[in-house]
Amino acid sequence: MGKTLCKCGIKREDGWLYFVDKKGNAARVNMKRKGKPYKKKMEVMHKCGLKREKGFLYYIDKAGNASCAKMARR
Repeated sequence: MGKTLCKCGIKREDGWLYFVDKKGNAARVNMKRKGKPYKKKMEVMHKCGLKREKGFLYYIDKAGNASCAKMARR
Protein backbone atom coordinates (compact mmCIF):
# COMPACT_ATOMS: atom_id res chain seq x y z
CA MET A 1 0.00 0.00 0.00
CA GLY A 2 0.95 3.66 -0.23
CA LYS A 3 2.35 6.00 2.35
CA THR A 4 1.22 9.55 3.06
CA LEU A 5 3.83 12.20 2.22
CA CYS A 6 1.93 15.46 2.81
CA LYS A 7 -1.29 16.06 4.74
CA CYS A 8 -3.17 18.40 2.40
CA GLY A 9 -6.77 17.84 3.55
CA ILE A 10 -8.24 18.47 0.07
CA LYS A 11 -12.04 18.25 -0.18
CA ARG A 12 -12.91 16.43 -3.42
CA GLU A 13 -15.63 17.65 -5.78
CA ASP A 14 -17.35 15.80 -8.63
CA GLY A 15 -16.06 16.47 -12.14
CA TRP A 16 -12.43 17.09 -11.13
CA LEU A 17 -9.32 14.92 -11.52
CA TYR A 18 -6.90 15.25 -8.57
CA PHE A 19 -3.19 14.44 -8.96
CA VAL A 20 0.39 15.36 -7.97
CA ASP A 21 1.92 17.52 -10.73
CA LYS A 22 5.51 17.53 -12.03
CA LYS A 23 6.60 20.12 -9.45
CA GLY A 24 5.31 17.94 -6.60
CA ASN A 25 2.21 19.99 -5.77
CA ALA A 26 -1.36 18.73 -5.27
CA ALA A 27 -3.39 19.92 -8.26
CA ARG A 28 -6.69 19.37 -10.06
CA VAL A 29 -8.08 19.72 -13.59
CA ASN A 30 -11.68 19.83 -14.80
CA MET A 31 -12.85 16.67 -16.60
CA LYS A 32 -15.14 16.83 -19.63
CA ARG A 33 -18.80 16.28 -18.75
CA LYS A 34 -21.95 16.34 -20.88
CA GLY A 35 -23.65 19.73 -21.02
CA LYS A 36 -20.73 21.53 -19.35
CA PRO A 37 -17.92 23.41 -21.09
CA TYR A 38 -14.49 21.78 -20.93
CA LYS A 39 -11.70 23.88 -19.47
CA LYS A 40 -8.23 22.35 -19.44
CA LYS A 41 -6.88 24.70 -16.78
CA MET A 42 -4.87 23.20 -13.94
CA GLU A 43 -5.34 24.58 -10.42
CA VAL A 44 -2.77 24.04 -7.68
CA MET A 45 -4.71 23.10 -4.53
CA HIS A 46 -1.78 22.76 -2.07
CA LYS A 47 1.93 23.49 -2.48
CA CYS A 48 3.60 20.34 -1.17
CA GLY A 49 6.96 20.62 -2.96
CA LEU A 50 7.50 16.83 -3.04
CA LYS A 51 10.69 15.44 -4.57
CA ARG A 52 9.55 12.79 -7.04
CA GLU A 53 11.56 9.57 -7.35
CA LYS A 54 11.66 7.19 -10.27
CA GLY A 55 9.63 4.00 -9.82
CA PHE A 56 6.93 5.51 -7.59
CA LEU A 57 3.34 6.51 -8.34
CA TYR A 58 2.23 9.79 -6.74
CA TYR A 59 -1.48 10.43 -6.17
CA ILE A 60 -4.10 12.13 -3.97
CA ASP A 61 -5.72 9.54 -1.69
CA LYS A 62 -9.33 9.36 -0.43
CA ALA A 63 -8.52 11.51 2.63
CA GLY A 64 -7.20 14.29 0.35
CA ASN A 65 -3.51 13.77 1.17
CA ALA A 66 -0.56 13.43 -1.22
CA SER A 67 0.67 9.82 -1.17
CA CYS A 68 2.99 7.52 -3.09
CA ALA A 69 3.25 3.81 -3.81
CA LYS A 70 5.94 1.71 -5.46
CA MET A 71 5.00 0.79 -9.03
CA ALA A 72 4.70 -2.92 -9.77
CA ARG A 73 6.68 -3.17 -13.00
CA ARG A 74 8.67 -6.13 -14.18
